[in-house]
Amino acid sequence: MIHRVFIDGQAGTTGLEIHARLAKRSDIELLEVDIERRKDPVARAELLNLADLVILCLPDDAALEAVALIENPAVRVLDASTAHRTMDGWVYGLPELAPGQRSAVSESRRVANPGCYPTGFLLALRPLIDAGVIRRETEICVHALSGYSGGGRALVERYRARELEGVSAMHAPRPYALSLKHKHLGEMQHFAGLAHPPLFTPMVGHYYKGMLVQMPLPPGWLERRLDARAMTELLAERYAEEACVHVVRPEGSAALEGGFLDPEHCNDTNRVELMVFGEGDQLLLLARLDNLGKGAAGAAIQNMNLMLGVDELTGLAI
Repeated sequence: MIHRVFIDGQAGTTGLEIHARLAKRSDIELLEVDIERRKDPVARAELLNLADLVILCLPDDAALEAVALIENPAVRVLDASTAHRTMDGWVYGLPELAPGQRSAVSESRRVANPGCYPTGFLLALRPLIDAGVIRRETEICVHALSGYSGGGRALVERYRARELEGVSAMHAPRPYALSLKHKHLGEMQHFAGLAHPPLFTPMVGHYYKGMLVQMPLPPGWLERRLDARAMTELLAERYAEEACVHVVRPEGSAALEGGFLDPEHCNDTNRVELMVFGEGDQLLLLARLDNLGKGAAGAAIQNMNLMLGVDELTGLAI
């Protein structure tokens, strides 16, 4: 069966990645607006209502506008923007989040693709909250590092321009969102079930893609004490049947290369690696993923497959 898919906003970083992957598939017919009509609302509306499934790779306001143009009730929508992630009537597209989430994605006509940082954050933290290890009232701290592709096309162009000037012009890792009002905070708090938004400090590195999401877990944050091995086993049991979530044993050290952790190790896969480091009462919970893979385009394809009734891992590397 051939499924008609329209990517609205395919010129952006995520849209280009999704388009490149779907163009290789024989079961997908990609609907595209003629270049000269790309900004024509009539042309867009035609395809938005003709597709079996629409993938929105747009700024939030444009995504809201696109949904308003869809009049055909048969069209399924997968939104990669932030606009609908915590909105009523939309299912959060993280199939591994909790029991029943995969079925909810499969059955929904409106699915919101998760953010890259929240994907690592939620897959690492949510099992500990569900198991009662971490209290919902805990004020979690999150430190994260991403490749510059996570900032979209404009940031990619700025970083690549610096690369052309030579190694000496390349940026050192730079923290941002220092107002502590990052746009992902809402979904991080909501889907973790936390009483307070986490204190989130992201950083961008001068490399294209690859992400680390880190959470220190001091003993005062834990409702019951676990060492690194016990926490690793809890995560391994939770994700034992999940193809896209790998728990690293023994207690994270197997992921290290000469004592260092490579943020690019999961690139070009739809895999999230979870690991726990620490001794005694001091623990560090960590997720590693490709911010354009399971953090964006790969997640969109996984959700699209579920929504279309295709094998979930079709077109994905694990």
